[in-house]
Amino acid sequence: MKSHHILCLFCYSLSLAAAAVSLSATDPFGFHLWVDIVIAHVVSTLVIFLFSTFYSNSSLYDPYWSVAPVPIYFFIALSDENGINLERIFLVGIPVCYWAFRLTHNWLRTWPGLSKEDFRYVNLYETFGSFKWFINLFGIHLFPTLIVNLCLFPLYFYFIENSADVSSFDYLICLFTLSMVLLEQISDEQMHIFKANIENKGKTMNEGLWKYSRHPNYLGEVGFWFGLCGFGLIGSHGSILLLICPIAMLLMFMFASIPMMDNRSLENRPDYADYMKKTSSLMLFPSKK
Repeated sequence: MKSHHILCLFCYSLSLAAAAVSLSATDPFGFHLWVDIVIAHVVSTLVIFLFSTFYSNSSLYDPYWSVAPVPIYFFIALSDENGINLERIFLVGIPVCYWAFRLTHNWLRTWPGLSKEDFRYVNLYETFGSFKWFINLFGIHLFPTLIVNLCLFPLYFYFIENSADVSSFDYLICLFTLSMVLLEQISDEQMHIFKANIENKGKTMNEGLWKYSRHPNYLGEVGFWFGLCGFGLIGSHGSILLLICPIAMLLMFMFASIPMMDNRSLENRPDYADYMKKTSSLMLFPSKK
C-alpha cells in the first residue's frame, strides 16, 4: 500500500471515529434521529476538510462520496425500534454496498495521490481567488456532503416509518437500483479501456454507451439515487415530496458536474465540440446525424 493510501485510510478512520463521537454526544439531547445523522455527517466531513487543507489537496475528499453512505445506511437500518427486518436490509444493502465498493475501487485505481488535485477544484480556486477557503469548505466539502445526506434521507422512511410487508415492488426497486450501478460500472470500464490505449490520447470516447450519452456514468449515478428514493416512497406510502432528494442530485450534475467536464473536454479534445452537438448530455439517445 502506497503512503498516500495509508494517509487516506488514517484520515477516513479518524473521520469515522469523529462521527461516532458526534452520535454519542448528541444522543442525550433527544434530537430527531436524522438530525443526529446530519450532525455526525458534517462533523466527519470537517475532519476530511482539515486534512485536505493541511495537505493543500481537496481530492482527499473524493472517496468520501462513496464511503460515507455505507455506515449511514447501516446505522439507519439497525435503528428500527420495531425490530430489524433482514429482508429490507439486504434489499437496500446489496445495491448500496455494490455501488460503494465499485465507485471506491474506481477511484483507487485512478487516484494519482497527493501530487495532483482534481482540475475542477483548481478551476474553482482560480475563479474565486481570495475566496478559496470558503469555496473549499462549503463548495467542495459541505455542499456535496449535504446533497448525499439529503439523498439518503428516504431510507429513513423505508426502515423507520415503514409498517408494510416487503412486496414485489421492493424487489423491483432493488433491481432498478442495481441496474443503475451496473450502468455506471460498464460506462467507467469502457472509458478505462479507452484511456488505457495510448493511441486514444487527445481523442473523444464515442463508443459503447458513450455513443448515446456524453456522461452515461453520471446517468447511472443519478439513477442510483432515484432508486434509493424509490425505497423511501414505499416507506412513506408514496410521498412525492421525497423526489426532491434525487432531483437535487440531478440538478447538481446538470448544472455543475456536466458543464465542468464538458468545458474541460472542449479545451483538450478538438473533436469534442462536434461530439457534443450530436450526443445527449445525460440520457441514452441515438446520436444526431
